[in-house]
Amino acid sequence: MDSKNIYQHVQEHYGSVARAKNSTYSGAIAKEFGYSEEELNGIPKDANLGLSCGNPLAIASLREGETVIDLGSGAGFDVFLAAKKVGAHGRAIGVDMNKDMLARARENQAKSPEADNISFVEANITSIPLEDGTADCIVSNCVVNLVPEADKPAVFAEIARLLKPGGRVAISDILARKALPAGLRESVALYVGCVAGSSTREDYTRFLKESGFSDIVIVDTKSDLNVYVDMAKDAKAKNGDAAGCCGQSAKGAASSVAKTAGCCSEEKKAAGSTDFSLADIDINEWAGSFKIFAVKI
Repeated sequence: MDSKNIYQHVQEHYGSVARAKNSTYSGAIAKEFGYSEEELNGIPKDANLGLSCGNPLAIASLREGETVIDLGSGAGFDVFLAAKKVGAHGRAIGVDMNKDMLARARENQAKSPEADNISFVEANITSIPLEDGTADCIVSNCVVNLVPEADKPAVFAEIARLLKPGGRVAISDILARKALPAGLRESVALYVGCVAGSSTREDYTRFLKESGFSDIVIVDTKSDLNVYVDMAKDAKAKNGDAAGCCGQSAKGAASSVAKTAGCCSEEKKAAGSTDFSLADIDINEWAGSFKIFAVKI
């Protein structure tokens, strides 16, 4: 897939997720990846779409008065949590390229009585209309893997540009444990499902070093990524809904991806096919949830 097609598929899929009703197990997904009941109860319930692969705020060490930027902020899940940590004198800025996600995030913001320190920006995370040195910390949750490989260095260069000297980046992302065969790499469903576009630990280290970061720590959380498929199957058994990528219901979705290449389809693919779903593989064999932390030099 070329970059243009990747962005189109990602836009279509996550637009459909933003427009869909919240899945019944979005809270369970978040808890599986490190969020507490208290955190989930302290934000607008429609902000959590069950798309996490970790909790970057757990390693971000946010402080009162800081400015934090969330790359690929979706419906605002981590933005609302970060806003509480930085307080009224801090800023929490969400960046997302998807209009439907931003619309949902702003609806959530309008319902939140303590959202004066929150703002959302429409942009691709390779080019963000914010000033140099805006942030003390940048976080991201299961988003960088969705960026085409050729554009990933631009993401890290943008992170470095936006951070103040000594600023830090805290990311939860899915990384590849080993090289993915072409059939998996070319699967649309696995791409929007956060697997096919995953970089390796070595790639991440190189991107960060080349962008001017030190104190790089990349840790495998050993989380079970098959939880997306397992919970989607449980929900399907209970209510008959078709399940899309990363545990989201695809019922009523306009996305052609959700209609023709649902991530949790139980149908096995013919030999040589690239139309894989998350249910066709043991996700943990090929990829893992990692915590990434680094400091701008």
